Amino acid sequence: MKVQLRDPNKIMRLSRLGSFHQSKLSFLRSFLNEFKDWEYKRDLFNLDRFGYGEAVYSFRKDKRTYSLVCFANKIKDDERSDRVIATKWDAAFTLHDGVPTQKDIDRLKNEVPRQEVGRLSFKELTLSRANKSVRVFNHVVERLSEGKQPDLELLSSVGYLYRTTAVYGSGKFGLADRFRIKNREEINGPFRLEMMLVYLVRQFTFDQVNHVAHYKNPSKAVVLDRKICKNLGIGNSTGLGMAPFIVNHPTLLNNWVMSREIALKKIREIKIVKKKDSVLFIDCLKKSLTNITSWNTDSEYQQIKIKNLLKDIKKFIHFIDNDFDFEDEYPFNQIYLWLEEKACEECIEYVVSIMMEPYNEITNPLVIQMSSEEDKYFTIPTSRTIKDLINIIEKKYSNILEINFKKKENTQNFWFISKNKEEPRLADRFEEGGSELEQPLAIARDVKKLHKKLLDTKNNSTVAEFLSKNSELRHIVRRVFIVEKFPYSEIQDNTIGKNIMPIDMLRLKLSFFGALKFDPRSDKWLRICMFQGAPLPDELKNYDEQWVYRTSN
Repeated sequence: MKVQLRDPNKIMRLSRLGSFHQSKLSFLRSFLNEFKDWEYKRDLFNLDRFGYGEAVYSFRKDKRTYSLVCFANKIKDDERSDRVIATKWDAAFTLHDGVPTQKDIDRLKNEVPRQEVGRLSFKELTLSRANKSVRVFNHVVERLSEGKQPDLELLSSVGYLYRTTAVYGSGKFGLADRFRIKNREEINGPFRLEMMLVYLVRQFTFDQVNHVAHYKNPSKAVVLDRKICKNLGIGNSTGLGMAPFIVNHPTLLNNWVMSREIALKKIREIKIVKKKDSVLFIDCLKKSLTNITSWNTDSEYQQIKIKNLLKDIKKFIHFIDNDFDFEDEYPFNQIYLWLEEKACEECIEYVVSIMMEPYNEITNPLVIQMSSEEDKYFTIPTSRTIKDLINIIEKKYSNILEINFKKKENTQNFWFISKNKEEPRLADRFEEGGSELEQPLAIARDVKKLHKKLLDTKNNSTVAEFLSKNSELRHIVRRVFIVEKFPYSEIQDNTIGKNIMPIDMLRLKLSFFGALKFDPRSDKWLRICMFQGAPLPDELKNYDEQWVYRTSN
């Protein structure tokens, strides 16, 4: 039996993309798999009794070394902010290419804590900063110093000791440009170095809290229990700066989603499912209830999604336990069709992720296809005809062509770059000034505008002739030819409409990172947790690949 890939006009709607969850294809999970046989080491730990100073952690294999250089700083409570305009943080980090010398550490000590206003070199690959969850960090220090373990309920409600507020790479602030390292086999997948930085930062937070607790009461202090460490991750605050990424990198987005869709297709096409595979699927499904029931948020929008997810997952488990036989042919296809009929989008995509768990032989080859050399696809085939362009639009953007952009609500917002931090922002076109500085992120509106102009142009005209008179539409013509080859490269929704939920765009990207427990703080920013439940660095050589679903909270 052959199963068709899912229709991009359905899957690339924001409500569906905003329901994606982490999977075996997610970058933090594939990073752990690829670096499990590397040697981990803490090379330097020079902190004072209050936990301030520097530390170095590394991964080594053959002649290659990657080193995280950490700087923990004393700041006042009123200087601590997750906003991008902050200038001071509890800790700052850079991933160094190779083994840093003392001269490197001295240089970095002057630059890394300054973040955007500092300057790094080609020896540095990524840059980040993080703030403590002060309430949790201080509680853990206090309890450990008394010889006790911390309150698990408090830890579960937060999930981390620190949260990052940005992770930079690819040439920003003097960091190494991607062309210097893109051919290294071990970091071929997207965001490998960023995942490495965050993972090693997580270990630093455990070492720091143990260190401070020990010096607070050397005779009585204990270290944080390893099981508790594993059930803590690294928090992250993510805002609108991430949203335009998925619009500006269409072929990369396609390769991420396409890999997921191919995995689902191949799993649905499995005629006879082995007993061990169905048992693993059901085990992950049932144990994942712990993640859902411990997913805390004050966001009413997200609370409704979680409530519907939990209700439908329980209904699905009842179906699996009572009305379903994995010995039937094509069982995962039956499951998927049941979900599409009976479950919400959040539940459908949640189960799609779990379906991948038994199938390394399907997911591993796809992981290496998730990068993209984007520049080669950005050339416009100017000899093609107007008729070609019209046909592509009508086939690939059918949802978009139904939007009436004469209605005020469908053009209510515009995207711009803030002057103070050069970060993307969203504003109301009819209440705020600056729409003349709008960024080219209104793809739906521009596709509709292009389609209308094309209908008024002779079908046998070439794209070159059209663009000579309509150069302002060059960016959208390029995208139409990209989506012709890359079906999942385009969000099939209006990104400037009144009802847009930007956090759906954030969640899409964060799900591919491997984030858990999305916690929207508005419709424009959210908090997440990464690596919660993940093995510790000294456990990587032999760890449970399904750790995501077996986290105890």
